[in-house]
Amino acid sequence: MAWEIERKFLVQSDRWQDDADVGIAYAQGYLSTHPDRSVRVRIAGDRGYLTIKGKSEGLRRREFNYAIPVDEAWDLLEHLCPPPLIEKTRYRLPLGDVVWEIDEFAGDNEGLIIAEVELNHPEQTLSLPDWLGEEVTHDPRYYNAQLSQIPYRQWDDPMGYPESAPTK
Repeated sequence: MAWEIERKFLVQSDRWQDDADVGIAYAQGYLSTHPDRSVRVRIAGDRGYLTIKGKSEGLRRREFNYAIPVDEAWDLLEHLCPPPLIEKTRYRLPLGDVVWEIDEFAGDNEGLIIAEVELNHPEQTLSLPDWLGEEVTHDPRYYNAQLSQIPYRQWDDPMGYPESAPTK
């Protein structure tokens, strides 16, 4: 069985940029955003993927990731995934024994930057870089599936998350 164990943080400064790898453009959409499972179509650079994720159980959740032809991924994104698509550039930054993935969002989620790190086990000790802000691991507003439904740019809108949205 495949498990994803990750933590997510808001990024509060650009000090990570000097040491990060060259970013890769991502486009992704969702075939399902049910609270118990999501089915995602993703294009990362020139590669396509279909990913199925289960409901979070603490820091972990079931995850199954399959490579698919990029032309099929584009067809799914254009015809079966409701808009808006998630647009972002992902940067990788190895620090110590972990690799941070920093997502700089564009489009309807422009202005949002999130850092994620995958862990080997939920209790793994983690040294936090000083460019990280608030941890948002357990805040569903920051899940990509949720951002595809209520984009970050709408959070100040009465139809978004008016009472609980962080100050931009």
